[in-house]
Amino acid sequence: MRSFAARVVAWQRKHGRSGLPWQGRDPYRVWLSEVMLQQTQVSTVIPYYERFLKRFPDLSALAQAPLDDVMRLWAGLGYYSRARNLHAAARRIEEELGGAFPRSAEAIAELPGIGRSTAAAIAAFCFDERVPILDGNVKRVLARHAGIAGDPSAGPTQARLWEHARGLLPASARMSAYTQGLMDLGATTCVRARPGCTACPVRTDCYALRHDRIDQLPTPRKRKAAPTRRACILLAVAGDAVLLEQRPPTGIWGGLLAPPQYADARALRRALASMSEGTSVRAMPKRTLGFSHFTLAFTPFVATLDAVRPGVHEPGHRWVSLDRLADVALPAPMQSLLVDLRAQLAQPPRRRKRSAAT
Repeated sequence: MRSFAARVVAWQRKHGRSGLPWQGRDPYRVWLSEVMLQQTQVSTVIPYYERFLKRFPDLSALAQAPLDDVMRLWAGLGYYSRARNLHAAARRIEEELGGAFPRSAEAIAELPGIGRSTAAAIAAFCFDERVPILDGNVKRVLARHAGIAGDPSAGPTQARLWEHARGLLPASARMSAYTQGLMDLGATTCVRARPGCTACPVRTDCYALRHDRIDQLPTPRKRKAAPTRRACILLAVAGDAVLLEQRPPTGIWGGLLAPPQYADARALRRALASMSEGTSVRAMPKRTLGFSHFTLAFTPFVATLDAVRPGVHEPGHRWVSLDRLADVALPAPMQSLLVDLRAQLAQPPRRRKRSAAT
């Protein structure tokens, strides 16, 4: 029987993904794609990748750009620390490494926001380095094929998977095709539910298939019920502008602009009272957003301000025209909320029906 790697390489040439816009040997393009693809599907990434590359065609352009420009193009893709780390890494390469991208997985992993598996993928694709990768899809392939049980995110299980992955590596000349094939196999065939085992190139010696343990490997993580956080979102409107605030660099929507958020309606009204004397407030229907570790349930409150007191806003607050929302870095749910607000404000006020008595 041919080696595991030889079968994966042969399968990739016939059935693997090709023609993706980042496939090639340019470390900047590969790095950008690997960061964008973390916890994000290929179909979602492609339009973001193409827009990002048009604005920042090379590492130098990214390093010299303001962070606000980077965040604006990333808005809607989620996991915003990726964009901040991408920008920080580009600046480090430009300023400390003379613009030359590191050529080893070990050196690449020292850059902000790049983990061991991402660094290995870049080094394998661009420089043929013999290093294993271990993203979520690859963990599933190896756990099933080798019968490695245990939570794949736990330290001891990860150590076994890394050791096993290293023992499967082909010669360096085949590293790019092998790495791509392993990723493709996990993304398109050895999927979590209803995998295509009949089309798998390594099915003949797959432990999980032979022992009917496809649904048991990798061992599912024990998930806790996601808590619900509640908040009130202030949509303060003055003229044709809405009030936005710069989000903290960590946490949800880190570094982006968003309407101010408060713990409850009382805190929201206190903030409004400090801004303006003449204010009318109404609540919009409640909304919920699901995040990886919690659910955010919030009520948007629309406040129409007659006049704004100067110099009373918190640091990071700014007024943005409702017609210029596309020019700022907004998280997708808040962009959608503000589009709904703009549509409501554009509608003429409803006339009250006259009763028969009048």
